[in-house]
Amino acid sequence: MSTKKKPKKVRRGTKKEFGLMTVKQVMQKMVQSAHLKTKGDVIASLMIEGFGAVPVVDAKDKLLGIVSEHDLLAAMDDGRKLGDVAASEIMTFNPYSIHPEAILPTLVHVFVASDLIRVPVVDAKDKLVGIIARRDVIRAYLSAGRAGC
Repeated sequence: MSTKKKPKKVRRGTKKEFGLMTVKQVMQKMVQSAHLKTKGDVIASLMIEGFGAVPVVDAKDKLLGIVSEHDLLAAMDDGRKLGDVAASEIMTFNPYSIHPEAILPTLVHVFVASDLIRVPVVDAKDKLVGIIARRDVIRAYLSAGRAGC
């Protein structure tokens, strides 16, 4: 009597389809932020430790603006010392932001149509709840098994 083993079934992962994935599933929840009076050298230190852009918030974490590496470099190019420059002087006011419920393909369109590298994530009351970068979206795409599509 022959004892043939049945081939094992290859189980596909339970990864969600990329097109249905939301910003909330991919965003970085731990975000370092600054306030209007935070000095440029402190913001630069935050960038070295974390992201290349630092959201600026009020006392209730409402998003007011964002300071990018470009903003810091522009201040330096103007001959300003970063320790003398406040976030309010160099930040982009009312930056583009996205809600956690948005689907990733929407954010892909935003990234393609703009020079943005990362986008703050805010709730319905504009409270900062995360940040998402281009690389986060690409990583999610690859983990969803769509690399060959």
